Amino acid sequence: MSGPHEGWFRIQLGSLDQRIILLPRARHFGGRQWYFMCPVRNRPVSVLWKPNGATRFCSRQTWGRQVAYQSQFNDVTNRAHAGQARIKARLCSIGGLNPDDWDFPPKPRGMRWQTYNRYERQYDRYDEILDSGLLELAAKFFGK
Repeated sequence: MSGPHEGWFRIQLGSLDQRIILLPRARHFGGRQWYFMCPVRNRPVSVLWKPNGATRFCSRQTWGRQVAYQSQFNDVTNRAHAGQARIKARLCSIGGLNPDDWDFPPKPRGMRWQTYNRYERQYDRYDEILDSGLLELAAKFFGK
């Protein structure tokens, strides 16, 4: 860091040798948050990306559709499975249970019923998505 108003660091990985500028931005309740400066767009960003085959780190806006989070590549069925797994993991971590032992875990001690019922409704919505996907697949498979 070269000072309170700007800084930089250097990344050297194989043939990559890139200098990245850091900029602070004032926070509402005091202090500051540091951001990377995108070398192409010349604007502050929270995350820099380097997809396979790229020669440098840049912002997501620079790379466009070349970079994305894994969940963005999932179809509806995979998102429903992931959603159910998230809910089961959350309920089981609070209750100290094994998620594999339950289709839908019981309410953890100390959790409000309103919260538990919300998780249950969301889990059921994911179930409906998975059921409709199975029906569509069966219709394609059996030609009906």
